[in-house]
Amino acid sequence: MALPRIAAQLYTLRDHLKTPADIAATLKRVAGMGYRAVQTSAVGPIDDAELRRICDGEGLEIVATHVGIGDILNNTDACIAQHRTYGCRHVGIGGLPGDMRSGAGFVAFVDMASQAALKLAAADMTFSYHNHHFELERFGPETGDRTGLQVLIEDTDPRVCFEIDTYWIQAGGGDPAAWIKKVAGRCPLLHYKDGTFFNGGLKYCPVGYGNLPWERINKAAEAAGAEYAIVEQDTCDMPPTDPFEALGLSLYNLKAMGLPT
Repeated sequence: MALPRIAAQLYTLRDHLKTPADIAATLKRVAGMGYRAVQTSAVGPIDDAELRRICDGEGLEIVATHVGIGDILNNTDACIAQHRTYGCRHVGIGGLPGDMRSGAGFVAFVDMASQAALKLAAADMTFSYHNHHFELERFGPETGDRTGLQVLIEDTDPRVCFEIDTYWIQAGGGDPAAWIKKVAGRCPLLHYKDGTFFNGGLKYCPVGYGNLPWERINKAAEAAGAEYAIVEQDTCDMPPTDPFEALGLSLYNLKAMGLPT
């Protein structure tokens, strides 16, 4: 087993990804920090081949994405073609659609997630579900008194993967390392996100600057066979407030922990 490779979630830099020129300049800065892999999310309009060309020119691999569940289920061929252009086999979604965040919704989504995974598996690609905190709600008899995340893990086709987000698991009252263990063999992607209390509230912060148990998380990630530790910081509303600086600090700390790029 090996520790997962570090990657940058471009959602962190979404305000700097509005136009093709912005995208090119931002990816140059990301590569200049020392990142060698990225996940695309919230990237402005750009031709797929052009995005791949820019990434290749900066020595960046597109190793994962976030797309809509409808793109996978209803526009499967186009979704697969896009990811082949990227040279990317890991397809993710950002979470459960808002109108399905109930016990019945989680039960119904089991079939949707399983279908998505099977469609992508036929093209040698993976499907990953990214969690927030609401998946740790228990819904009583509808779900057998299980959390929404338990329902998805236990009832979906085993080809469904889980992009465990460390911050959101802890925000929901869970143990990130324990949940990574629950999806061992089904988590090629992990979101590495830290959090701390600042001025009386829970805030995002660079990895290693907060309260998450990174030694335990890294051991769990290695044992679970995770391929990528994808750094994400949703907002930068405590120092450092510059998202580029925040991504750079996370990279520095993760490399100090022994994770490779």
